[in-house]
Amino acid sequence: MCGIVGYTGPREAGPILIEGLKRLEYRGYDSAGIALVDEAGELFVEKRAGKLTNLQTALLDRTPHAAIGLAHTRWATHGRPNDLNAHPHVDCTGEITVIHNGIIENFRELRDGLEARGHHLASETDTEALAHLIEEAYAGDIAEATRIALRQAEGAYALAVMHRGEPDRLVGARMNVPLVVGIGEGETFLASDVAAILAHTDRVIFLEEGDVVDLRPWGVTISGVDGAPRERVVSTVPWSLEAAEKGGYEHFMLKEMYEQPQALRAAITGRVTREGLIRVDELDGLDGLGGHLAAINRVELIACGSAYYASLVGAALLQEWTGLPARATVGSEFRYAPPPLDERTLVIAVTQSGETADTIAPTRLARERGCRVVAVTNTVGSAITREADAVLFLQAGPEIAVAASKTFTTQVTTLVILAAAIAKLRGALDDERERELGLALRALPDAARRALDNAADSATLARRYVNSRGFMFVGRGMTYPAALEGALKLKEVSYVHAEGYAAGELKHGPISLLDAEVPLVAVATRSSVYDKLISNVMEGRARDARVIAVATDGDPQIERFVDDVCWVPDTHEALSPVLAVIPLQLFAYHMAVARGTDVDQPRNLAKSVTVE
Repeated sequence: MCGIVGYTGPREAGPILIEGLKRLEYRGYDSAGIALVDEAGELFVEKRAGKLTNLQTALLDRTPHAAIGLAHTRWATHGRPNDLNAHPHVDCTGEITVIHNGIIENFRELRDGLEARGHHLASETDTEALAHLIEEAYAGDIAEATRIALRQAEGAYALAVMHRGEPDRLVGARMNVPLVVGIGEGETFLASDVAAILAHTDRVIFLEEGDVVDLRPWGVTISGVDGAPRERVVSTVPWSLEAAEKGGYEHFMLKEMYEQPQALRAAITGRVTREGLIRVDELDGLDGLGGHLAAINRVELIACGSAYYASLVGAALLQEWTGLPARATVGSEFRYAPPPLDERTLVIAVTQSGETADTIAPTRLARERGCRVVAVTNTVGSAITREADAVLFLQAGPEIAVAASKTFTTQVTTLVILAAAIAKLRGALDDERERELGLALRALPDAARRALDNAADSATLARRYVNSRGFMFVGRGMTYPAALEGALKLKEVSYVHAEGYAAGELKHGPISLLDAEVPLVAVATRSSVYDKLISNVMEGRARDARVIAVATDGDPQIERFVDDVCWVPDTHEALSPVLAVIPLQLFAYHMAVARGTDVDQPRNLAKSVTVE
């Protein structure tokens, strides 16, 4: 979380930095700030608590002419979100300025030492300590001073540093937090995310752990914290700028929900043939991983939030199709009660950003114990890709809204494909079942489009239930994760309390919450446990709860048991969560709109959670 953008080149830096922050504000919006070195060599710093508009207001008619600068949008970790704690932070001399994303774990010791040596630290942040450490190390070379300072720091960081006495030079550094370099014509950029600089260049370098980058308008050099030179590949990003903009929709979240058919098609492309055969090239020829999968005896999936709910689908299918024990575990809990881990355990790490600290840390533990790792992520060049033996990219394109939509459905789809590929490698998936699943996957994008069309009246449905006190979401089998995700979406964007439960658990306590003001939302698509689920729905109706059902087109009886129905196309049971969640996403979105909440930037949330 937090957004960093930097620029050095011939153009006016201020507008470029503010434009970049607008595209990064989804990463954090507790405060924002900017630092520029003006034509006279003076350091200009402005920062404001709250959203980016507060900073823009403060800058009106005050932004100096400058060809170099850095800017930041913050999601608070150390220190309250106020003007003082906003980035950038400046050293005692007023010549060095620093912005930072991550957490410096030994900041208290560093601050105490700095204060004992006579430094004055004005904020409550861990970041300010870095500015003063760089000050102490500075002897005319800001890159070397940054390296020296970072040798004393422990934790996770993406860093941007500037010295007013070196007015064409920016320094960036990365450890466990994303940072990208952009290469333009006679100008260079630094950013937390490609979206911030895509309007100016599509040539980027994804920095890796321990990289320190020295940016000049004419090029960049990269070293380690120890000063040793490093070589990094310049990549061309395939996304267009329009892919990161709203495209005429009122909110990014709505746009991204309607991009799901396209995202699903991209996730399937190259992995499912026209004949319905499953083919995952990422598992072949990678240090013997394909052969290793035939010898594993258990599978652990690690993920957080929506990715965890997607992983529940993957775990259930792996266990059903391979006969191996398979389970999904919340990443933040995995290390504190780890299962037995060894070379015969396969770990699947699922993270949209590829930078989720609560997923990366247990993945590293698994590697230390000898496990092979497969990563499922949306982000090329992210940290998780360097921890994995193989990577399956979602190929969903950028997702700007904080609440996951297309990344959840592509995670489920990709995990279904992965589970089938592993079962096939182990000889546990016969040809008939493979083709049945493969053809259903091929049909999934069109089915998602029809699900979106069927949900066209979701705004009316949301207004009907907008005054409800809370909601209970239930499902069974494959629909249980969809119920969990539906409840999470409603909580995230509308701030209405919602709980997701396995439907059979209703009678073991949660049913006490149901009444005329707390509706029951049942994910009741066609499945092997449909009749069981209907019995649970009837338990809710008996308590005067109104019932909303997500049901399969053509279901002849569902309308007898419920008050409202959201219809979705029929599909393979393994893929039912993909379609079932679509009307729940739209219901949550329209509920949020009806309640007037900030849909794309829900309070207290950030898109990429890069701290533990």
